[in-house]
Amino acid sequence: MSANGQATVSIRTAITTTFATVAEEQGKTLEPLADDLALMDSGLDSLCIAIIVARLDDDLNLDPFSGGDDVMLPVTVGDFIRIYENAAG
Repeated sequence: MSANGQATVSIRTAITTTFATVAEEQGKTLEPLADDLALMDSGLDSLCIAIIVARLDDDLNLDPFSGGDDVMLPVTVGDFIRIYENAAG
């Protein structure tokens, strides 16, 4: 596996692990994560998503949502992961 592929796997793993951790801490029931699962159907609310973004900023040193007006907002779990993968390069 290439260095880029390894980075992608670690970002995906970091994100899904953070989703699960935040859901547990906030007392939410997390739906099984799949790329086509809508974030609004994941069992997480907007506060949970905000916590996840803040933690990922700390853990991955990435904040793909601070890029200005042209930032695409994620609709699905897959969109969310791809935004981080693209920000990592």
